[in-house]
Amino acid sequence: MSGSLAILSFGCSAADVVNALVPRGGYTVSRDIAYGAGPRRTLDVYRPDGASDMPIIVFFYGGSWQEGSKAAYLFVGQALAARGFLTVIPDYRVYPETRFPGFLEDSAAAVRWTRDHAAAFGGNPKRLVLMGHSAGAYNAAMLALDAEWLNGQGMDPKRDIRAWVGLAGPYDFLPLRDPVLKIIFGPEDGLALTQPIRYLAPGDPPMLLLAGDADATVDPGNVTRLAAAALGLELPVETKLYPGIGHIELVGAMAWPLRFMAPVLDDATNFIRRHDAAPPTPKPGASNS
Repeated sequence: MSGSLAILSFGCSAADVVNALVPRGGYTVSRDIAYGAGPRRTLDVYRPDGASDMPIIVFFYGGSWQEGSKAAYLFVGQALAARGFLTVIPDYRVYPETRFPGFLEDSAAAVRWTRDHAAAFGGNPKRLVLMGHSAGAYNAAMLALDAEWLNGQGMDPKRDIRAWVGLAGPYDFLPLRDPVLKIIFGPEDGLALTQPIRYLAPGDPPMLLLAGDADATVDPGNVTRLAAAALGLELPVETKLYPGIGHIELVGAMAWPLRFMAPVLDDATNFIRRHDAAPPTPKPGASNS
């Protein structure tokens, strides 16, 4: 996985252009709500007009665990709100302020805040889905698959997470070659514990893994390897590999002006609706549309 920040995150200039074209009607945004101490532990809530008992998506953005801002993802919040989802987009601490597992601890705290407060915004805390792009897909995967992080917040992913969606996520990305990522993830002898693929187990929430076959930043093999391992355990998993789509185009295709590139939004929301509509399987362990 490359460490180039220029391509690992949705750049501010590109986001500004896309966000300037995003429809402003049909939803309200509550910004900069604290879910913990410090400026990086805040989140934005996108509430569809008339929201009541709505499913909830917590979306984690990418940035190689080194940068990123929830403000750049207005286009994601609008897209998901327009489809009828109460959408929460948190910031979280990144390097050099923190290293593994600090960003996972923050992500879990944001999910706990969402569960506790979603009803006040018209969301149903029992209809909770995780979603992320790139490093954010890693965060979502680890919260869904490794119970340690949500357990630390008094939650259980097998019980509390209805499903999760990963866009161009790194799930099985050893060995590390980028020197900064080596610092972020720590000593070589512990790196296996940082890989989402390690934590697949019976009862895991259903997963949708999306990637572009032209992604030169995060190897699409991360998707195929995780999916194969999940199928080997008879876990519910779906995959989509979009021809000619790169790393940034994948998340960019969720934006209203760019949806012609790939049906990312349709595929993600259709998957979530299928699993949200079905009653949860008993598990071990506790607008513009």
